[in-house]
Amino acid sequence: MSESAAPNQTLSIATVGRISAPQPASDPLPEIQPFKPLPGRHVKPPVAASALRHSAFDEGLFWQRIPAYAEVDTATFLDFRWQGRHSITSPEKLLAAIQGVAPAEFVQDAARGFGRSPMSVRVTPYLLSLIDWSDPYQDPLRRQFIPLGSQLQADHPELTLDSLHEQEDAPVPGLTHRYPDKALFLALDTCPVYCRFCTRSYAVGLDTELVDKVHLNADTARWDQILAYIATRPELEDIVLSGGDVYNLPARHIRMLGERLLHLPNIRRIRFATKGPAVMPQKLLTDQEWTRALCDVVAIGRQLRKDVVLHTHFNHPREITWITRDALGLLAEFGVHIRNQSVLQYRVNDNVDTCKLLVKRLGAVGVHPYYVYVHDLVKGVEDLRTTLQKAIDLEKAVRGVTAGFNTPTFVVDTLGGGGKRDAHSYDFYDRDSGIAVFSSPNVDPEKQFYFFDPIAALQPNYQARWADPVERERMKAKASVMARALRGHR
Repeated sequence: MSESAAPNQTLSIATVGRISAPQPASDPLPEIQPFKPLPGRHVKPPVAASALRHSAFDEGLFWQRIPAYAEVDTATFLDFRWQGRHSITSPEKLLAAIQGVAPAEFVQDAARGFGRSPMSVRVTPYLLSLIDWSDPYQDPLRRQFIPLGSQLQADHPELTLDSLHEQEDAPVPGLTHRYPDKALFLALDTCPVYCRFCTRSYAVGLDTELVDKVHLNADTARWDQILAYIATRPELEDIVLSGGDVYNLPARHIRMLGERLLHLPNIRRIRFATKGPAVMPQKLLTDQEWTRALCDVVAIGRQLRKDVVLHTHFNHPREITWITRDALGLLAEFGVHIRNQSVLQYRVNDNVDTCKLLVKRLGAVGVHPYYVYVHDLVKGVEDLRTTLQKAIDLEKAVRGVTAGFNTPTFVVDTLGGGGKRDAHSYDFYDRDSGIAVFSSPNVDPEKQFYFFDPIAALQPNYQARWADPVERERMKAKASVMARALRGHR
């Protein structure tokens, strides 16, 4: 193992490639004098230390709490290649990594959960180190990535594998064109980790016992088809590059795809979408070629007066560490704008204190909270879903805790391809049956789009009605009529 680096050491790419870091001002700045309150003016009392916890980071070697990583030094743990080689891809590897930390019955429970999961298994050592193994059954990070057979629930009866109909809106494989001026470019079908709750479980990762995937390989011939389509659609101005996860693309592909899109005259905005900074921030520090490629594309976009940003995905404040701070701080040096999209999940981030702390901690590391998605209907993760009402209540509680541009919008990605709608913008919402009806005028002004609360959150009599196919259709028909009537009065 190499000698440990200081935990707060930030690696720099300032001298590599075409980009260069900005230089600080050379003239000394005047000192700020101590504040003296003016007589008769109201001054807020000092805040408690707990009000500043969002900007406090544990500077220690937290991963050494895991026996398998007890001898791993800082330089090794920051190596993205080491993180990739030691990622957990099976219950057997999980058992080896947490031997002596988690009880044997937990590992057996996880093995049963993996067997019933539509997603492949992949968890980085970094992420594994952030889980509280003294209480793994309740830990919010464990819940997102390691399924337990004892906690799984039956799928919602309205579930389909591609519930958002991304493939139905795909003119070529791997491109979803739903909104008038925006398209989703699925460049590949692999990720640095596999989230249990992935909306794209129809395509992401390897085939499982439950799902034969639609494969979207990182194939330049397929990309050529996508780029050709985009070039023929002058209304397309905004491209989301996702997957899978662009973190898994080599630097040359980041540069090539970014530059080809930027040089299309109709394209004004590009978003690189990745969960990587939340699950392997080390890559931004130690894969200098990849980070340089991203920063170069951002710089080229700026020269062309086009917008290139990074969209990432943190769901819980404990996912943000000193490594995250240093990695995203490096991107900030080169003017990379970063937004976050969270997924609202039961017993992960569905309480006011956690939501507030997440929003504030994202701001502390230079990330703008953008969206909080109400959890989609996804196969095998009904235990993670919450109600629409929960999202509405949380948005009210979070708004005002910080600046408006750092306050996320809570949205529903409606079933059947209606796209994203503000959680509170439903046409009708029956909290007893858990049925919400939305309209989406820019997608289809005549069609109704639905969201369904988890059945386990409903009263027993409504759970019984959902179990009856005839009653189920009656409830949906009633909701449809009510939605049309209420919309007609607006």
